[in-house]
Amino acid sequence: MFEFVVGFTLLLLGSICAGSFALPSKFVSKDLPWENLWGPVFLFVTLVLPLAAGPMLVPELFAIYAKVGVLGLLLPLMFGFMWGLGSMTLGLSFAFIGLSLAYGINYGGMLIAGSLGPMLIHTPEKIQTLSGIVILGGVAVCLVGIVLCGRAGVLKAANEANNAPVTEAEKPKKSALPGLLLALVSGVFCGCYSIAFSFAIPNSYAGGSSIVETTIAAGVAGWRDSLPATFLILFGGFFSACLYCVMKLNQNKTWKHFVSPKAVAAIVIAFIMAVLHDAALVFFGLAVSMLGNVSVSLAIFTALAIIVGNFNGFLTGEWRNAGRAAVRWIRAGIFVLVIAVAVLAVGRGLDVPPEPPIPANDVPVIESDKLETPITDDLNTP
Repeated sequence: MFEFVVGFTLLLLGSICAGSFALPSKFVSKDLPWENLWGPVFLFVTLVLPLAAGPMLVPELFAIYAKVGVLGLLLPLMFGFMWGLGSMTLGLSFAFIGLSLAYGINYGGMLIAGSLGPMLIHTPEKIQTLSGIVILGGVAVCLVGIVLCGRAGVLKAANEANNAPVTEAEKPKKSALPGLLLALVSGVFCGCYSIAFSFAIPNSYAGGSSIVETTIAAGVAGWRDSLPATFLILFGGFFSACLYCVMKLNQNKTWKHFVSPKAVAAIVIAFIMAVLHDAALVFFGLAVSMLGNVSVSLAIFTALAIIVGNFNGFLTGEWRNAGRAAVRWIRAGIFVLVIAVAVLAVGRGLDVPPEPPIPANDVPVIESDKLETPITDDLNTP
């Protein structure tokens, strides 16, 4: 029970970071090219921070990687690469359909791939158990809540477009379909992070010892045992997210923007965003090491992150001109997500095996002649 409470608390902390990491981007100049903000963000997230913090937190980091089998490294790196694609396409979808709707659709796809993927790959037999049925129900409730949030985002965008003066630069896209598809694809790829992590924990198919098992065997236990796996997945994301930004910088010839005062401020903001982003992943990894269930952990993490993200939206006035209908939809979505968190917590509790009873032969027997008061048949005897 203690590990469950601590694990849930870590998920809450991670979701606060995940739901807030994009908040500093509101202070970036609107005319700064996309790649001049998100390029530094991805560079800090996938390479700079892991290389700076990894050896300090885990001095044995690269020795651990050397001891892990080829598949033990390849599978987390491969799915980390796919997670990087998801993060990159999520950033692109913001430009098409806005933050609220992009996050709603993205998290829907992430729940489908990230919550069900590890269970279907590693423990498909659990789906037919009571715990698996409750977990599937919780995921379904999560998806309903995310659809409600997405509907709120659509109404918000439509109401703001009708009430605000429209200039040539502010005209909405003729079709939202490309942005919707991009957000959905980004969610499926982002869900690969939990699949990557599922190949790093014990009892996974990794062609030998998993990264976490190797980490513990190297004497790195406790809260640090999940960090080598987290850093490895981030390294995988570098090859997709960062290289795409380099391609965009070359294609659009926007390298020169890095020497402008606006870009210098944006790099500082990118660093803050990256710290919040990686803190969310570290907290998620620590929670999984405590709870031992990637599918449920990701679903709870996602639901809480959406709640935090929308709270930040209300706090910063995003919904001030959204209209009453949109506010009602978003409140309904948040309420449904709170219910989903409760359902998933119940499913996780059902998955925890009860403590085995103490065998009768192991119960210590105290001889009656060693007691200070002799045992009698008459309980009323003083």
